Amino acid sequence: MTLVRRALAALAGATALVLLAASPAVADSGPPPNSMASLGDSITRGFNACGWYVDCTSRSFSTGDYSTVNSHYLRIRAVNPTIQGRNLNDARSGAKSADMYGQAGTAVSQGVGYVTMLIGANDACTSSELTMTPVTTYRANIDSALARLKAGLPNAKVLLVSVPDIYRLWYVGKGSGSARTAWSAFGICQSMLANPTSTAQADVDRRTRVRQRVVDFNTQLAQACAAYGSNCDFDDNAVFNYPFALSQVSTWDYFHPNTSGQAVLASVSYANGFGW
Repeated sequence: MTLVRRALAALAGATALVLLAASPAVADSGPPPNSMASLGDSITRGFNACGWYVDCTSRSFSTGDYSTVNSHYLRIRAVNPTIQGRNLNDARSGAKSADMYGQAGTAVSQGVGYVTMLIGANDACTSSELTMTPVTTYRANIDSALARLKAGLPNAKVLLVSVPDIYRLWYVGKGSGSARTAWSAFGICQSMLANPTSTAQADVDRRTRVRQRVVDFNTQLAQACAAYGSNCDFDDNAVFNYPFALSQVSTWDYFHPNTSGQAVLASVSYANGFGW
């Protein structure tokens, strides 16, 4: 256990150094927006946050209107009531970075003033390590989506949220029989979560490599946002670094954030974004 903690601490330190070097300049917040859209996958859809294997968009950290979560939308509405009812969730469960171009097009057609994007969990959480999205492909997908947003919504603010640390999910859940059963039965994130109790070197190394892929994705997000300009903000790895607990994950699949997890995601990402 001590070795695992030391390895995790070392990885976190290396991650911080890499992302510090890649962090963009401070974004210009400007006035709070009158409309917003969220891009992403099942996390942004609030999947499993209020029911058995269903999207719960009202509890989305970004555009939801459930008071307990206190989403970006509700925080903005508190200072700019004109955003009322203009909270559009364009995310889709199961989406990967390749789907962001299409979702960006939807946001452009909606003419919104603020866009959040959280994507990459499904690019790393695949059936095996070999089927993860290559880093260069991920970056190309992010760049194409951002280019579409910039061309169609030149004045909109864009927040790129770091991909959560799926190694942390393994770390906090591997001791739970319920979590292990769900991961196996539903084939969840087997690139990371296969053989969760194994201490064999092959499994230890695999988990480290998969985590590094997420680190690399986040580095690309930081660089892509910096290239975008002052209308883009990256959360400086705040979501990735947040030490979430198993109690903040759905007990239906032990993967997606529950209501408490969505609330934390909202708080952490908003505080490290434009912060209107």
